[in-house]
Amino acid sequence: MALSRYFQHRGIAISRHRFARPEGAGETYAVDLGEGPRTLVLCAHHDAVPGSPGANDNAAAVGILLHLIPRLPPRIPPGWRVRLLFTAAEEIDYLGARAYVEDTSLEGIAGVLSLELCGIGDAVALWDVGAPTPFLDTVTSALEAAGLARDVGHHVVGRIPVFGSDHRAFAAVGVPAYGFTMVPVAHADALRQFVLSPARSIFRSLIHRPPPFHTYHTSGDALGTLEPAALARAAAALTAIVAGLPR
Repeated sequence: MALSRYFQHRGIAISRHRFARPEGAGETYAVDLGEGPRTLVLCAHHDAVPGSPGANDNAAAVGILLHLIPRLPPRIPPGWRVRLLFTAAEEIDYLGARAYVEDTSLEGIAGVLSLELCGIGDAVALWDVGAPTPFLDTVTSALEAAGLARDVGHHVVGRIPVFGSDHRAFAAVGVPAYGFTMVPVAHADALRQFVLSPARSIFRSLIHRPPPFHTYHTSGDALGTLEPAALARAAAALTAIVAGLPR
C-alpha cells in the first residue's frame, strides 16, 4: 500500500486498524500529533471507486493531511491531540470509519471533520450540520478569524440527503462531526440545489453536475483537474481550526 510505504519512508509513527466485515476489508491508519485529553479528528479516506483515478475524491484530502503532519504540531494548543485518520473503504458506505468507531475507544474526541473533494474551489463548506454545538462554534469562529467570512469564505450546510462520508460514523454515536469540502463560490447556488434535492440530483447527474461534482466518481477525476490554490486554502483553513481550539 502506497500510503503505508510513505509513512515508513518518512519515519512517521502510525497506528493501524485492520478490519474485515461481510461488506469488505481494509486498513485504516492514524497519526497522532500533540498530547492531551481532548482530541480533534481529521479524516481523509484513501480509497477510490473503481475506474476513477480518485484525484479529488479523495487523494487531494489525503495529500493535505500528509502536508500538515510536520506543520501542525507547533499550532496545537496545550491539552489537545490532533488525530489524522486515513480511512479505508469509505466508498463502501464509509465502512472503514464505521469499523473504527465500533472497535476503538472514542473517549476524549471533541469533534470530527471528514475531508472530501478538497482540491477544487475557493470556499470551505461544512456540511451535515444540525443543531449548534460547541465544536461547531469553535470551527466557524476559527474560520471567521482567519478571514473566511460566513456565506463568503465558508458556508454551513445542513444534512445532505444523497452524499455522505466518514464523519457520519462518528455522528451516529453522538460525536459532533461534519463534512469539510472546498467549493467554488461561483457555483454555490447550483451546488446547493444539486446536493439538497435528491430527485433533481439524480436527474441532473445525467445532464450536468456543477463543480466539484463534475468529475466525482468518474474517469475524469484526474490530477490535472486539481487547483493548487484550493489545496492551499483547505490546508490554511484546517491549520486555523487547529490553532483556534479552546485552551
